[in-house]
Amino acid sequence: MPVLDRMFDRMLESGASDLHLSEGQLPKLRLHGEVRPMEDFGYLERDHLRSMLRELCDTKRFEQFEQRGDLDFAYAYGSKARFRCNYNKQYAGYGAVFRTIPSRILTLDELGAPQVLKTFTTYNKGLVLVTGPTGSGKSTTLAGVIDHINTQRACHVITIEEPIEFVHPLKKSTIVQREVGIDTPSFADALMGATRQDADVMLVGEMRDLETISLAVSAGETGTLVFGTLHTNSATKTIDRIVDVFPADQQIAIRQTLSVSLRAICAQLLLKRSGGKGRIAAHEVLVQTLAVSNAIREAKNSVLTQAIMSNKALGMQLMDDVIAGYLNERIIDGVEAYMKALDKDRFKQYAPIAE
Repeated sequence: MPVLDRMFDRMLESGASDLHLSEGQLPKLRLHGEVRPMEDFGYLERDHLRSMLRELCDTKRFEQFEQRGDLDFAYAYGSKARFRCNYNKQYAGYGAVFRTIPSRILTLDELGAPQVLKTFTTYNKGLVLVTGPTGSGKSTTLAGVIDHINTQRACHVITIEEPIEFVHPLKKSTIVQREVGIDTPSFADALMGATRQDADVMLVGEMRDLETISLAVSAGETGTLVFGTLHTNSATKTIDRIVDVFPADQQIAIRQTLSVSLRAICAQLLLKRSGGKGRIAAHEVLVQTLAVSNAIREAKNSVLTQAIMSNKALGMQLMDDVIAGYLNERIIDGVEAYMKALDKDRFKQYAPIAE
């Protein structure tokens, strides 16, 4: 059996989320948030590692990786699993990270997502953002959202991803999944095309530049329900991130547009459970109201925070309140609460003491 297959099997047997390979180092697994070496596989030598990586993708894409130093794609390991793969070149040589993609799309209930996320799937237009740092489960949550639409509605859904991770089965909706780099040159190109393809729902896997963000906001404003992601960890930072992408002379106008088109934000983090027993997601939720729209337009972040605190009945919640709840229920420990909290002062009594 090839060495990489044995690593994949170990990964799946242990329940690890990621496999890290770096030239000159031991292979490592991320298990319950902790990175642990697999000492029995030995150190990775350049020629062997390069050979292993080359086997997983076609010649053309590997040549692109050799030229550019980066490559993202999805790999099906027989019927056992799918992995999101990243190849990279670094100071020490070759490297790769493989992330497990669950073999079945989990429902929003199975994910423990806030119930209000189901209402986001009923909107007929607007922009809905699921945000969080890399590895926080954004893709998994969005897969659950699209699956809920697929189960409940007969509509036309276009997803734009890099790479395609979750493959959606035939249910009520027609789902077209396009992969950047294979089916389309870029997110922006695919978005521009989707506006002419009678889409009811679009999923933009990553809103990473001005053109993509501008097109996504415009599509949400003009009659399509658009789901997108950003690497931010709170509702207020998400809005600021979008606005800051635009030139200064356009920022007032984009705030005006966002105040109308932005329907909701769900920011999420993954926290380590007490005793190393896995991880749990925490969510901050912002839903459009008149007060929220006014605060976005007028750049009043403190009012946004107050609106979230005052509208729990609508499903809104602050990240730090969720973290405090987990701490009170002893689901997480104090150090984890302090490390992941946005307002450190609120949890400063749990700050780790430097040795």
